[in-house]
Amino acid sequence: MTSGEIFVAFVDGAHVIRLKGDVRLNLCSALEKYLDDILTKPDFSNIVVDLSEAIGVDSTTLGQIAKISILCRDRFHLTPTIVSPNPNITKILLSMGFDQVFHIIDETLPDDADFTQWAATAVDEDEARQQVIDAHKVLMGMNEKNKDTFKELVDCLEADLHKHS
Repeated sequence: MTSGEIFVAFVDGAHVIRLKGDVRLNLCSALEKYLDDILTKPDFSNIVVDLSEAIGVDSTTLGQIAKISILCRDRFHLTPTIVSPNPNITKILLSMGFDQVFHIIDETLPDDADFTQWAATAVDEDEARQQVIDAHKVLMGMNEKNKDTFKELVDCLEADLHKHS
């Protein structure tokens, strides 16, 4: 399986975040850093998360993606877009309620943008654990089904985090 990568571009006033390959926890710190960076500069009309080249997205990454919508709606009163032509990924997004917080489209974007790879930064184990907890809490806040699905995981990770503190 191809390990995941993050590519970013600014196209017609929209930040485009393209996730490629199998996107997992190890890329979440890079995704969070990019979000922190762009959300301090409100020079955009939208954010598009392009999953057309993703072959897998773990729940931590989904939590990070959900956070994009929450921040965009709270700060800029806009609903971001997810591009998801892969029916398997779209099915996961719909099952978790992403259609309530994103515009989801199944057409791929034109590939004429100037994308730059966004590198992951190393994080220590406790920081990574906290990112997993935060991402899953975002998912839990989306609906009751997600809350039930991830409550045990979050409780376990929080207990483990307190043991290491």
